[in-house]
Amino acid sequence: MNTGVRRIAIAVAASTMSLSLAACGALGAASSSEASPTKGNDITVGVLMPEKTNTRYEEFDYPIIKKKVAELTDKQGKTIYANGEANAKKQATQMQQMIDEKVDVILLDAVDSHAIAGMVKKAKDAGIPVIAYDRLAEGPIDAYVSFDNELVGEVQGRSLVEALGSGIDTSDKIVMINGSPSDPNAGQFKAGAMSELNGKVTIAESYDVDGWKPEIAQADMTKAIQALGKGNIKAVYSANDAMAGAAIKAMEDAGMDDLPPITGQDAELPAVQRILSGEQYMSVYKPYPGEAEAAAEMAVTRVQGKDIQFDALATDSVDSPTNKDIPAQLVQVVALTKDNIKSTVVNDGIYTVKDICTAAYASACAAVGLK
Repeated sequence: MNTGVRRIAIAVAASTMSLSLAACGALGAASSSEASPTKGNDITVGVLMPEKTNTRYEEFDYPIIKKKVAELTDKQGKTIYANGEANAKKQATQMQQMIDEKVDVILLDAVDSHAIAGMVKKAKDAGIPVIAYDRLAEGPIDAYVSFDNELVGEVQGRSLVEALGSGIDTSDKIVMINGSPSDPNAGQFKAGAMSELNGKVTIAESYDVDGWKPEIAQADMTKAIQALGKGNIKAVYSANDAMAGAAIKAMEDAGMDDLPPITGQDAELPAVQRILSGEQYMSVYKPYPGEAEAAAEMAVTRVQGKDIQFDALATDSVDSPTNKDIPAQLVQVVALTKDNIKSTVVNDGIYTVKDICTAAYASACAAVGLK
């Protein structure tokens, strides 16, 4: 789905990038009050995450948001957390509960961006601002914090083109495993990837995976192998790491010993290890500290009425199917390959070398100087 993101010029580093707080759009601005707060530090931030298949939400996003809210409110503010577990009705119930509990602001990462619109309006009617996080929810949201999602797809598509090298041919058959139709980000990833792949390769098979479920992705990849023949797949576009792992499993089960390049997203630990071993070509590292801290600061400043600081954070704008010119912050992304693991996920504290370089990957780590 095209949300009309106002494109911003972002340099995508393929080597080093340790995201500073300043890169997230004036993080820390709330420390200097330039407006009379409408509420003090004793605020409650409701946080709704969409699913647990992707480990980032539980392991990184929410803990970072919780810590930042506490930091910004002298440890007086608190967060309430719920995970929709890929069930839109469950998430709607969770959001209703937060409205009933009269939280001060809600950070919403929607399971289904369209289905949740009614609950967003309910929150708005109750005087509770809603900030869309990572996925652009419909309805009268107050702001949006995410990554430039079309750029994510562009990075993935460009990486596949680079992996195919100078011998790339328009007849090269590519399998596309896209994200869930209910997630607006999935359409943006796909559009970005197609902008790089169109006219350069043949998209021989393409699948939209409901709920981003790896088991569905594995079944789809198996169908693609049966349809095309295991020797005729030049590359695989996978929208995220969990589905990349499932596609790799399908290819290995089919006896494909020489795996074609395959993309991913989210820099999950198993994907980082697969990149080291050569099973997966790349992932897109989206620096969660930058996104999560920006969202926490935007939530706090919005509730406290610090409009100048809020505006400093929301320097971009996006359109949803229901609303236009939504204040937004779009955070940078990085193409993650075996060459920049240390300068990205290790330097940013996402994983330690010990986490990555288990016994099975010791030689692969040594080969790239990861120690």
